[in-house]
Amino acid sequence: MSELQHIRPAGLTLSLLRRIARSSTLSVVIEPGWEKPVEAAARTVADVIARGDAAYGINTGFGLLARKRIPNDSLRELQSRLVLSHAAGTGAPLSEATVRLILVLKAASLARGHSGVRPVVIESLLDLVNHGVLPVIPSKGSVGASGDLAPLAHLTAALIGVGEVTAGGRTVPAAEGLAAAGLRPLVLEAKEGLALLNGTQVSTALALQGLFAAEDCMAAALVAGGLSVDAARGSDVPFDPRIHELRGQPGQIDIARLLRRLLSGSAIRQSHLTGDERVQDPYSLRCQPQVMGACLDHLRFAAGVLEREANAVTDNPLVFPESGDILSGGNFHAEPVALASDLLALVLAETGALSERRIALLMDTHLSGLPPFLVAEGGLNSGFMIVQVTAAALASENKLLANPASVDSLPTSANQEDHVSMATHAARRLGDMAENTTGIVAIELLSACQGIDFHRPLETSPCLRDALSIVRGDVPFYDRDRYFAPDIEAASRTISGGVWHRFMDEGLLPSAR
Repeated sequence: MSELQHIRPAGLTLSLLRRIARSSTLSVVIEPGWEKPVEAAARTVADVIARGDAAYGINTGFGLLARKRIPNDSLRELQSRLVLSHAAGTGAPLSEATVRLILVLKAASLARGHSGVRPVVIESLLDLVNHGVLPVIPSKGSVGASGDLAPLAHLTAALIGVGEVTAGGRTVPAAEGLAAAGLRPLVLEAKEGLALLNGTQVSTALALQGLFAAEDCMAAALVAGGLSVDAARGSDVPFDPRIHELRGQPGQIDIARLLRRLLSGSAIRQSHLTGDERVQDPYSLRCQPQVMGACLDHLRFAAGVLEREANAVTDNPLVFPESGDILSGGNFHAEPVALASDLLALVLAETGALSERRIALLMDTHLSGLPPFLVAEGGLNSGFMIVQVTAAALASENKLLANPASVDSLPTSANQEDHVSMATHAARRLGDMAENTTGIVAIELLSACQGIDFHRPLETSPCLRDALSIVRGDVPFYDRDRYFAPDIEAASRTISGGVWHRFMDEGLLPSAR
């Protein structure tokens, strides 16, 4: 059964976009009232053509060919040729979830009434979402300026019946997929192909997917960090609110508060409140508020940028029906998305790096006081020895992937587009980084729960006992060596499934607002 979701142009929220991305059963409609401004912008385009005025991309060529006037009887052909020539992407297709998000973002942007398209264009985009007919969009080929031209051209090609779509779990020719769903190919009028191709919706959708995955990783890493503190018989003193109020960093204050709540009522902590010879814990335990708080602050900043971009009008030229003006600008330049994606890359890398250090700490009996490699009968059993190596490999790979993409630029279109953002690459690599970080944090969850179990009959806090029961619901205590990969996969599914969000304070993560 399909669930109906109403959206409002310029009113998309992160929590709504997360639901759209992660549910294949949502049908999306735009709240009433959007048609009037869209029709007014389309009439403005028609008036320009009727007057014979030159307007970029409406009756001229594109890029460096903008000085070339196109006769009125060739304007439809101009738009279709534009789409076909620009559908030049390569690489593996984007995920269906990402494509669904792109379609909604593009429809919402056009529905703001500054792009000069007819209402049927917007309705056609939502028809693809609501009928489960999703364009096959190659993942590579955009530099994030003049919009995500190649990938959006593949989306638009599907609208006009060219290329491929996925429908019902099958990849079929676009014309066949449209026909099977009772949809007709769209015939593009003046400006419509350009409006569909210009825009930052692909890079924004990929960055949003990276944001949602980073939130999942952060939620799990914070719970895992609390478990690791108790598993290593660490102190909760570093989370005292007086420490963090003196610094005043909001994310740091929030993380310290969460860790205090997670650890409250732990019998393990009570057992070493006095007589413990250790004065301070290693940084990976003690400095969680400082590190993860900084990550949270930057994640929140990036989330704000991406929420604004999701609601933006980013094609070119832009139509202003009130004045009749059609203005060429540069809203298609995706620098905000590129920089936000680079921030999210740092968040993912640091979340994984700190988690890996806690895993290593738990392995080391001299630091943790736990059996070497978290298993009895060491020697006969290797225990968690190699899963820590896996975590180290993933953390190291993330260091390479975290290098900023936004500082790169390679001019295109005969130097007309002489500075580009590389936002699409910046955002796309977040998927690989999130997968790596998910694997690291999954290993920490397993390791920390193993350490907690070694303290029985002493128990951790009520909150962390709930977390332990989630892990143990899928993965039993590791009493002897066994095939390990399925355990990591099971713990990873809890992270990508958003299970750990329930342990977060209300409003801690942006898409929970």
